[in-house]
Amino acid sequence: MLMKRALDPSRMHPKRHANLPRVSKVKETPTVKTRRRRAPVIIRDMSIDDLSEVFHLGESLFTSAFSPNLYRTWDEYEVTGLYENDSELCLVAEVDEKIVGFMMGTTVEKHGTAWKYGYVVWMGVKEEHQGLGTATKLYREIENRMRDRGTRMIIADTDESNEAAVGFFQKLGFAKAGSHIWLSKNVSYRRRRKNAANQ
Repeated sequence: MLMKRALDPSRMHPKRHANLPRVSKVKETPTVKTRRRRAPVIIRDMSIDDLSEVFHLGESLFTSAFSPNLYRTWDEYEVTGLYENDSELCLVAEVDEKIVGFMMGTTVEKHGTAWKYGYVVWMGVKEEHQGLGTATKLYREIENRMRDRGTRMIIADTDESNEAAVGFFQKLGFAKAGSHIWLSKNVSYRRRRKNAANQ
C-alpha cells in the first residue's frame, strides 16, 4: 500500500518547487463579544396609575421571609397614604417603560426646633436590577427634593440583619446613629391555648 507523503511547503527548496502555490498563514480574527447596551433608568414622579404596580412589587420584596419581625406593614394603605400625603417624595424607576424600583419618603418637623427631617420610608428594586445603580439614582433624586424643602437631616431605618441595605446607606454617607431597640411578643400561642380551654 502506497501512501502519498503530504507536502510541507516550509520544508521545500524554493527553486525546485517554484510552481507550487504559496501557503500563507491565515490570521484568525478574535471573536468580539458585543455587550448589549442596557436601557437607561429613568427616575420620575410616581403617578396614581403606578400605585397598583408599586404595591405588587413591594409585596414581592417585603415578605415575611425577608423580614419576619418587620414592624411596619407593607399594605395598600401604606402606599396610598404616603402617596396622598407626600406625592412629591414618591418616585419610581423605569426601564423600557416598566417599573423596576420605587422610593417613598416624607418630611417631619420636630416641634420646638428649627430642624426638618427627611425620612426614607420605603425603597424597593426588582432583584434583577439590584446592584446596577437604580436605588442610588432614586435616592439622589429624593435627597435633592428633600433639600429643596429645607431638610437638614435624612433618616432611613432598616433591620440590622439587612446587610445589603445597611451597606447601601453607608455608601451614601449615612452613619449608624446608635442602637434602636424594639421588642416583640408573640401572643397568638396564649390566645390559642385560651380558646382551646373555652371549648
